[in-house]
Amino acid sequence: MATDQVPPIADEMPTPLPETATPERVEDDAVHADDRGYRQPDVDVDALRVLLDGRYREVRDLVRANLAEHAQVLLDEEQMSTAEFRERVKDVVVMMAGTGQTGMGFPEEYGGGGDIGASIAAFETLAYGDLSVLVKVGVQFGLFGGAILQLGTKTHHDAHLADLVTGRTMGCFAMTETGHGSNVQALGTVATYDVEAQEFVITTPDDASRKDYIGNAAAHAELAVVFAQLEVGRGEEVERHGVHAFVVPIRDDGRVLDGVRIEDCGPKMGLNGVDNGRLWFDGVRVPRTALLNQFAEVTPEGRYLSPIDNPNKRFFTMLGTLVQGRVCVGGAGINAAKVALTIATRYAVRRRQFEAVSPDEEQVLLDYGMHQRRLLPLIARTYALHFAQEVVAGQLHEVFSGPGGGDEDSDEHGRRMLESRAAGTKALGTWHATRTIQECREACGGAGYLSENRFAALKADTDVFTSFEGDNHVLLQLVAKGLLTDYAGEFEDMDQLGMARFVAGLAVETVVERTAVHKLVQSVRDLLPGGDTWDQEAGLLDPNYQLAMLRFREEHMIGGVARRLKRGIDQGMNPGAVFSRVQDHVIAAARAHTERLVLEAFIAKTAALPDGDLKVALNLLCDLHALTTIEADRAWFMEHGRLSSTRSKAISREVNALCRKVRPLAVDLVDAFGVPEEMLRSPELLAWGE
Repeated sequence: MATDQVPPIADEMPTPLPETATPERVEDDAVHADDRGYRQPDVDVDALRVLLDGRYREVRDLVRANLAEHAQVLLDEEQMSTAEFRERVKDVVVMMAGTGQTGMGFPEEYGGGGDIGASIAAFETLAYGDLSVLVKVGVQFGLFGGAILQLGTKTHHDAHLADLVTGRTMGCFAMTETGHGSNVQALGTVATYDVEAQEFVITTPDDASRKDYIGNAAAHAELAVVFAQLEVGRGEEVERHGVHAFVVPIRDDGRVLDGVRIEDCGPKMGLNGVDNGRLWFDGVRVPRTALLNQFAEVTPEGRYLSPIDNPNKRFFTMLGTLVQGRVCVGGAGINAAKVALTIATRYAVRRRQFEAVSPDEEQVLLDYGMHQRRLLPLIARTYALHFAQEVVAGQLHEVFSGPGGGDEDSDEHGRRMLESRAAGTKALGTWHATRTIQECREACGGAGYLSENRFAALKADTDVFTSFEGDNHVLLQLVAKGLLTDYAGEFEDMDQLGMARFVAGLAVETVVERTAVHKLVQSVRDLLPGGDTWDQEAGLLDPNYQLAMLRFREEHMIGGVARRLKRGIDQGMNPGAVFSRVQDHVIAAARAHTERLVLEAFIAKTAALPDGDLKVALNLLCDLHALTTIEADRAWFMEHGRLSSTRSKAISREVNALCRKVRPLAVDLVDAFGVPEEMLRSPELLAWGE
């Protein structure tokens, strides 16, 4: 990363380790010394699937059964017109709602299952199937339903939840605007309170303020949860209280209501079974009770009341209740990657190419070292992200299902930690899906380009996941804020201007003191328990070494960002300019932090397993994930004195050795994902050679 804009500070640079350290024995890449005496573990696929499915195995199996029952929808996507397929997707969603799988997160009194964790598990598993169905479920039950559940009160619950849980009432979530994107606090739509009529008047003042890309809006939604700037008062006495959410009718029995204008967004790169639309409001009136008033209220006489005085805190508290969508999208991306890996791995043990070893028979693709390098680290990273997703889903369940009434500061801290972790995991999970699906498509050659082999739909339908629920780079800025200061309640806008204001408001010593990076070199030494050269001598497969390397990178990057921000402000530079110059460092630090959390989750999961073949197999995957993560950023570690060229080469040799050990287990590892056979399609790919 370039540092020419803001030069480094001497005390943040670690002492380089000498290259003259005793060199490790260079081994022939073809036969690794550690292979001698190695006993290949046997993977019990059913036991591994039980481990992966976790506490919600029955929920996941219900979804798998429903997917298999509606497998025809995968063909319908290719054979139907857009209008026909939208109706087909809606029908599938309503039928699935009848099984209870889509309503598991809603209270039992409204027909739900009362279990947020179960609802996340169901949604993640739904990603094995057609992704238009997944996204329409997410819009209807996650965004629209979740907003009414989390932002509304009993009046709204009684009025809407039972009907939306069954799919009798379809709705949409109207937040995003054409001209504002991720900057939700700057939305242009206005809701003005009319005291005499005791109504809110919803208005779209200009085209930049139109609601855009709104799922369910173009064809099916009857209600919309509309986010708008709340205004109370008249003339010069008008007070604006920030963004709030309102339940607004937009159709009645299919007819668009007066004052509402709806336009279809048209064909998209993918997800054409979801009816994305644009919305304008021309003085649309809704009753005072249409305000979702969990966190704020307007009295009949026009007085604004809220238990949260700080408008920024109130705004992020409201948005924080909707974090479930972010968690679900991350999990869906990871599960879509599992589908691609299952197809590509099974193909790789059937398809033969060239007589590389025997003159009489061509060699199986997965026996080639390069093919192993292409697929097996992706399997390892998928397992790592699966366990990291398990952690964040568990945290979400605890935060929103807890007894309440606890220490307010502790509850607030827990929510902020959840928001940060959900943001980071979603970013890494969806980027991983995009990369994995492309690699798997290429690994299947030209056959992977055929629609029946699923990669076309997987690529097209998941690409937008990196933008859903927040652009990934914006989300990593959110993560970085939590790393730079523990003033977790002072989150501001998630855009660059907000970060600039955040920087400008820092006390001189806040960043450095609060993050304890003013003694960076000493803190790094503390991470390396055997002294300054421990990480050069520790075993590559020692999880303490692996975590120490990622922790060092994280701490060093946070320290560098903190110092650059502080120095720029001390020099009187414009806060926006300071932030812009270090923005790449901000994103890198957040990514390094999340990478460390992912590895921690994997290591903790394997450590908790009883001794046996399953633990051995997962430890192989964990080591492969850890070392490929370090290898991928070897230049940074070498630049910062934590990796000699000799040890860097040793890591690459170890990765190759781990790939050879994982190779015989590969099919079992992907079969344990439990993707229904009906969802794989790919008849020629998966039957090759049988």
